[in-house]
Amino acid sequence: MKKKNITFEDIANYTNFSKTTISRYFNNPDSLTLENQEIIAKALVELDYKENKVAKILASGKTEFVGIIIPNLYLHYYSEMLNHILSTYQTYGYKFLVFAGNSKEDIERQYIQELLAYKIEGMIVLSHTISSKELASYNLPIVTIEREDKYTCSVNTDNYMGGIQAASLLYKNNCDILIHVNVDVPPEIPAYGRIKGFLDLCGEHQIPHELILKDFGDTYQDNLNCIREVVEYLDQNYSGKKKGIFLANDTYANMLVNTLIRKHGSLPADYRIIGFDDSPISREAVIPTSTVGQQIDKIALAAMELLVVQMNERKKRRPVPLEKVVHKVIPPVLISRDTSGPF
Repeated sequence: MKKKNITFEDIANYTNFSKTTISRYFNNPDSLTLENQEIIAKALVELDYKENKVAKILASGKTEFVGIIIPNLYLHYYSEMLNHILSTYQTYGYKFLVFAGNSKEDIERQYIQELLAYKIEGMIVLSHTISSKELASYNLPIVTIEREDKYTCSVNTDNYMGGIQAASLLYKNNCDILIHVNVDVPPEIPAYGRIKGFLDLCGEHQIPHELILKDFGDTYQDNLNCIREVVEYLDQNYSGKKKGIFLANDTYANMLVNTLIRKHGSLPADYRIIGFDDSPISREAVIPTSTVGQQIDKIALAAMELLVVQMNERKKRRPVPLEKVVHKVIPPVLISRDTSGPF
């Protein structure tokens, strides 16, 4: 026989509370004493109550939805970050609505309006398109990751330390020239620290170096074409020299390794390569790639912890907003694999 759905009236009869009190337990539990909350919670277990999510949303306006705007999924860092954010459901119970950005402000604003229409309780933003000042204007709990964050709470890697670590590893391998390949990152973006760390290390030790900044485009094929151009440039301008190449992420590093192998039949002995992320591609590549690990799992968890604190505060009868935005920094971990050691 079909099991009877337990209603608020059933819970009220079972506990000798009014239906109004039961409703307050679901929609405003702080208005009840801890003793009464415990009585109702125990009754829900004994009655095997199955919560009607739609009814709860209609009654409280709280959807338990979090919006995510991510730049793309072809860069392995973003897909790995998304995977770890989604896995926090087991800890916090929030569901996620995800949009992949396309670097167009009007389109990403439409994404945000769509998310707001679904009554999201908070948002995690990795896309760089919309300024943090505009994001803050939506008056919604927001945490950003690895992007400009003057007006929003954020979680970032210590990118400067990562740049130092990458350049140091290549320097210790006695490379004749160190080269950093990246996009032209503005100073207000956390990833600029990778460039600054690289340049400072090279300057401190008077190491010959070059900074190659390119527009890598918005697709995987655009990225690959740029890496192929870099390979041709390096082979022509630094032939016979031991080259230490530090790339902005593991996807670029893997593309570089694959391009060199296709061109030369194997990874040339005069190349030492390190990426940035420790996304799965660095471990699973044909030649496992050295990298600066961003501890993506810790960043994702820290971002959700920071967001949940803000969302929970909003649910209180007298919420106290943060006095100032919070910026958390996660230290990187240098991981030396086959592409930076002797071979």
